[in-house]
Amino acid sequence: MSSSKQHLSRRDFLKLAGLGMGAMALRPGNSLLNLPATTRAKALPDFPQGDLLGRNCTADTSLQWGGTVPIMSGPDVGSKKVRDAHRDEVFSWLRELSGTSIDYNISNQRWVETPEGYIRSNTLQPCKNQPNTPMTAMPEGQSGFWAEVTVPYVDLTLDNPAPISGWMRDHVAYNLAARLYYSQVMWIDNIRTSSDIVEYHVNERYGNPGDLFWADGAAFRPLTTDDVSPINPEVDAATKKVVVNLNYQTLSCLEGDREVYFCRVSTGIQEGSTILGEHAIGRKLISVRMSANTTGASYDLPGISWTSIFDYATGLAIHAATSHNVFGTQRSHGCVNCRPEDAKWVFRWSQPTVPLEPGDVSWEDWIQGSTHVHVVNTL
Repeated sequence: MSSSKQHLSRRDFLKLAGLGMGAMALRPGNSLLNLPATTRAKALPDFPQGDLLGRNCTADTSLQWGGTVPIMSGPDVGSKKVRDAHRDEVFSWLRELSGTSIDYNISNQRWVETPEGYIRSNTLQPCKNQPNTPMTAMPEGQSGFWAEVTVPYVDLTLDNPAPISGWMRDHVAYNLAARLYYSQVMWIDNIRTSSDIVEYHVNERYGNPGDLFWADGAAFRPLTTDDVSPINPEVDAATKKVVVNLNYQTLSCLEGDREVYFCRVSTGIQEGSTILGEHAIGRKLISVRMSANTTGASYDLPGISWTSIFDYATGLAIHAATSHNVFGTQRSHGCVNCRPEDAKWVFRWSQPTVPLEPGDVSWEDWIQGSTHVHVVNTL
C-alpha cells in the first residue's frame, strides 16, 4: 500500500472505488437502496493523516466505559492537561519518546507526541489507515474469506434481531458503538452494494455462537496464502521451541540454541494463570471469538487473530491483542498477549502449519511434531 493512498479522504476514496463499480449491475436482493438507514453499515470516517496513527484503546480494558485519557502539554504527568481524549479517538503518531520524569505508579514511561500534545503510549494502539477497494461480489467458488481490518476502526451494524454475545450485549447496554479494530481478522461470507458503499457481511467462524454484522468493506483486506505461508519451513521442526519468560514478560523463538525472534508480551495478571512448564501447541486458528465466565476470568472478545493454543485444557494461547499497548507488563487473563505482527510471526513459524482454508488445525488432526512452548519464570 502506497503512502499516498493512506492520505486519501473518505470522499476521494469513494470516488476512486466507484470507478471500479460503475459498470456493475446490482443483483436483486443484494442492493442497499431499499434498506432503512438503521440496517446499513456506517461509512468509514475521515481519520487523521500520518504514516502511523494511535487509537485510544483504554475503553477496551477499562472497567469504566468512559475510557478517557489525558492529553498533556508535555511528556510529564506534572505538565498541563490540554484536554481528555475519548474512547477510540485517533491521533497522528508523530514520535514516541521517554517521559521527562518518572511516574512510579506505572511501568511504561513512554509517551507519544501528537499534534495536540502528549499521550501515554500504553493507552494508544499503534495503527494505520489503509482503506481498500472492496470486492463487489464473492470470489467464485468460495463461501467466504478471511479479511483483516486495515483502518483504525470500523463500525458494525448488527444483522440479528438481538445481541447474542456478551460483548455485544454490553455495548448495547452502555450505548457504545460496536467496532472492530486495526489488525483484527474476521470471516466474510456475503457482499452487498449501493451507489456509494460496499458492505461485507462479517461473522465469527470459530468460537461460541456470535453475532452477525454488516460493515464497510473498504475497511478489510482479504488475506492471501502469503499471510499464512510458513517461516523457515526448511528447519527441522523438532528444533523449534518457544520460550515465554514470565519474569521478563518476553517471548523468544529458538531454532536449536539460536534465537530467531524476540518480542515483549503480556501474560496473566493473576499468579499461576499462565501455567509454568512445557506445553505443546494444541490448536491454531487464524481468528476466533474467545469467551469465558469463570472466577477471575470473565471476558468475551471477538476477532482474536493468530491464535496458537498451547494448553488445551485451559485454552491458554499465544495471540494478538488490540486492547492495550503495555506489552512487557502482565495484563491478560492467562494467555500470552502479543502485538498482532508478533503473534502472526509466531503463528507462521510454529508447527503445525495452517492453511488459509479452513484457517484452523485442531488438536485431533495431529499429536506429533507440534512446536513446544516453555513457560519459565527465570531472572
